[in-house]
Amino acid sequence: MNLLARGDLKNIILAGLAGELAFELYGWLVSPVIFGVRLEPANLVAGLAGKFLGLPLSYAAAFAVHFLIGAVVFSSLVLLMQRVSRLTFAVSGALVGLLLWFVAQGFLAQLVGRSFMMGFGAYTQSSFVGHVGMMLIIGLAFQALMRRQVSGGEGHTTAEA
Repeated sequence: MNLLARGDLKNIILAGLAGELAFELYGWLVSPVIFGVRLEPANLVAGLAGKFLGLPLSYAAAFAVHFLIGAVVFSSLVLLMQRVSRLTFAVSGALVGLLLWFVAQGFLAQLVGRSFMMGFGAYTQSSFVGHVGMMLIIGLAFQALMRRQVSGGEGHTTAEA
């Protein structure tokens, strides 16, 4: 099974940027209106870096780390899930989003002193929407990018589109 094909790195970055930008817009602008909380995962990144690496990260640095992880690593996970499972990109994205939400709220938040799933309060609920929505957007972006490649927009095809 070929997990990486020609053009995948570019697609990973493009899909990841689409998802991460959507996540940040949601977290800063939409979540406060709907849930009354602003999503700021950079605080979690800074807390983890301080606790486990002894590295004090500014909010801006932690934001950049989270953004890069979201845009590249999380996007790569969607592509890997789709290639291994053969599910659609959208379903692969939603499943990865569910997993990431659980890891962030159910595991990582506890490492910096928060309660399990942060009590399933407004922040956790909004985080669910943010993570699953972000990864769904990444999946849909992959679908569109792969369709474009198959239709000749890139001059080559991929078998997974």
